[in-house]
Amino acid sequence: MDKLRFGRHRKIMPFEPGSIEALREASRQKAAALNQHVLGYGTMAEAEWAAAGIAAPDLPAMRRYRLERIRAELKRRDYAGALLYDPVNIRYATDSTNMQPWVAHNPTRHCFVATEGPVVLFDYFSCEHLSDQAGVVDEVRPAVSWMYLYSGELTNKKVRRWAAGIVDLVAEHGGGNRRIAVDHINPEGVDELARRAITVGNGEAVMENARLIKSPDEILAMRRAIVACEAAMGEMEAALKPGISENELWAELHRGNIARGGEWIETRLLSSGPRTNPWFQECSSRIVEDGDLVAFDTDLIGPYGFCADLSRTWLCGDGRPSNEQRDLFRIAADQIANNTELMRPGISFRDLVERSAVPPGDCFPARYGVLYHGVGLADEYPTLPHASDWTDDTPDGVLEPGMVLCVESYIGRLGGHEGVKIEEQVLITETGNEKLSNYPLDERLLGN
Repeated sequence: MDKLRFGRHRKIMPFEPGSIEALREASRQKAAALNQHVLGYGTMAEAEWAAAGIAAPDLPAMRRYRLERIRAELKRRDYAGALLYDPVNIRYATDSTNMQPWVAHNPTRHCFVATEGPVVLFDYFSCEHLSDQAGVVDEVRPAVSWMYLYSGELTNKKVRRWAAGIVDLVAEHGGGNRRIAVDHINPEGVDELARRAITVGNGEAVMENARLIKSPDEILAMRRAIVACEAAMGEMEAALKPGISENELWAELHRGNIARGGEWIETRLLSSGPRTNPWFQECSSRIVEDGDLVAFDTDLIGPYGFCADLSRTWLCGDGRPSNEQRDLFRIAADQIANNTELMRPGISFRDLVERSAVPPGDCFPARYGVLYHGVGLADEYPTLPHASDWTDDTPDGVLEPGMVLCVESYIGRLGGHEGVKIEEQVLITETGNEKLSNYPLDERLLGN
């Protein structure tokens, strides 16, 4: 088994001056000090957060809270630990990053969180320095990656080597418990762990429930991510002029997010004019024309890895909207306002959707797929459909303080020319809710 250990608990000194070990350690310490998360988000983002009056989150406290949430779920479900491959789950557990979109579809980085024991990160080659800043990773080992890209027809041999390392961790820290939760894994891994008497359970259930209730520091980080997103939206709106392409306009949001230390955008949901109906057209080379509606969904992973999931619809140009454009926008804005008002602690998911406003009959067939969904480091549990779409396998539950949900509306007439998309991000509080998103709606479309 590969047991090269880079963990923060290993003995570092003494090294012979000029030795390979000393040079490696000096290189690691330099890299750790220059980690993007150590350097921070820059003067522009910090100035915007200061102007908004949002304090910095206590990151060590946030990281401890997250591990406590994971371990409480593992104990409740009687697991010896969690094996995590989803980069969002690894971020939650370790607050470290490495090529996030790439490792989302190339499983070369994983993490083991023992219920009673260490956090062991299996990282990409020569990347041990990327988690030093977090202070919650006890050990880093080189990952054994057995995807076909690396293992070809010898996958089963690499799987056996990979599994040996996982089994050793379970034997050492499981206290006799040989059940682990895994979020994403190919069948070869499940089969090999079973051959070694390790039972695999649903790690998504563990992590989604751990991520469900946000700490005060997580809410501060989310507020900052939303401020950064909305600042980028402002730059995007300023660039919206007749003659710009959808792709060029969408690039403004990417630029603004990255400039403020954000990470990536999960979709390409921006469309204009006739491409706004039906919804879910990805942005294109189409040139935006004077008088077009332009609708988009940010789906943005911003600073601190938090998702800012907001939607707006703007009118392009300096003219007045048509009566149809105003009507569609007013229906969407009223639906959002009504459904946000319903969001409070103690209401069940089923009751919430039963009471929610829905699109009128000629818009209902083109409705958005959900009324509400959870949000944190990405879109999260729960997802609440329209009441008419509720089935016997739709999970029920209760809104609780500390949950954050997005409330969604898409309004477009079936076979119509244009449509309107609006989405807000809402925190459930002890007494009701607080809308975290603040970007104004287009006043011309509101008719105010």
